[in-house]
Amino acid sequence: MRLRHIEIFHAIYTTGSITNAAKILHVSQPSVSKVLSHAELQLGFNLFERVKGRLIPTDEAEMLFDEVDKIYQQMRSIKNTAQNIKKSEFGSMSLGVTPALGFDALPNVIANYHQDYPNVTFDIQTIHNDAVMQSLLEHKCDLAILFSPHSMPGITTIPLAESELVIVYPKEKFPHCPDKLTLTQVCDSEFIDISDSGPLADMLWARVMEEDIDFKSSIKVQTYFIAARLVARGLGVCVVDRYTAEGNLSDNVAIASFEPALTFNISAVHLENRTKSKVIDEFIPYLTQGISSS
Repeated sequence: MRLRHIEIFHAIYTTGSITNAAKILHVSQPSVSKVLSHAELQLGFNLFERVKGRLIPTDEAEMLFDEVDKIYQQMRSIKNTAQNIKKSEFGSMSLGVTPALGFDALPNVIANYHQDYPNVTFDIQTIHNDAVMQSLLEHKCDLAILFSPHSMPGITTIPLAESELVIVYPKEKFPHCPDKLTLTQVCDSEFIDISDSGPLADMLWARVMEEDIDFKSSIKVQTYFIAARLVARGLGVCVVDRYTAEGNLSDNVAIASFEPALTFNISAVHLENRTKSKVIDEFIPYLTQGISSS
C-alpha cells in the first residue's frame, strides 16, 4: 500500500463512509473512491463492503488496520514535527510544563518575558516526566520544565531552582497552624494518596518507608491539585509540591514543610543534539529568575 492508500483507508475505516473521509481529508468523494479502488486492486482483496449506506470493513481490513494505524500515527507525527519546525522560523516557542508550575510561576515568567519580547508566540502544553522524550523528539516542545527529571541519554538539563514537598492539612487538625510537621504527626489522618505520580512520589514514599509510617488511605488520585482541593473539603491531608499547595490555598487549609525538609530540583531539559533557538536562549534567564522567586 502506498502512503495515499493508507491515508484514505484509515479515513474511511474511522469515519465509516467515503463522504466523511472526503470531508476530513478536504478532497472530493470521487477522488477518495478512486484511491480506494486502486488500493484494493493492488492488494487483491476488498477492504469494505457497502451495507445500508455504510462501508463495513471486511475481515481482511480488520486484520490490516492495526498495522496501518501505526504507520498513520507516524505520518501524523512527521506532519506535526514539520509544522513545529516551520513555526520556529517566526519567533515562536513550544514549552512543555509540569502542571504545578501553571498556577502562578510560569504565567508570571511569560508575562515578564512578553513585555520585552511581544512578538514571540507561545505554545504551552502540560507534560509529565515519562512523556518528555517523545515530545522533544516530535518538536511538540522545544523546552520542557519539570520536577526532578530523570537523566536521559541525549538530553541536556538546565538547573533552574530548588523547591520542596509540603504537607497540606485542614486548619482544624492543627489550630495553631505549624509551619513544620513530621509524618508521624499526620499519620493518624486520612491520607490523599498520590503514590503513582512520578519522582516526587518516589521521594515521599522513600521517607515513608524510612520512618516506617503506616498511612490509612481510601482516596487515590493522579493529580496534585485534585489532592489539594480534597483537603480543602476536609477529606484528609496530602503531600504536594509547594507550587501546587500555594496555588490552591483556601481559608480552611494550611501548609507545612517537612521536618526534616524534602527538597527537589526544578530543571529545564532540551535535546542535546539540537541547537537551542535564539528565543529559547533569551527566555531561560527569565525562567530561572521567575521560577526561583516564586
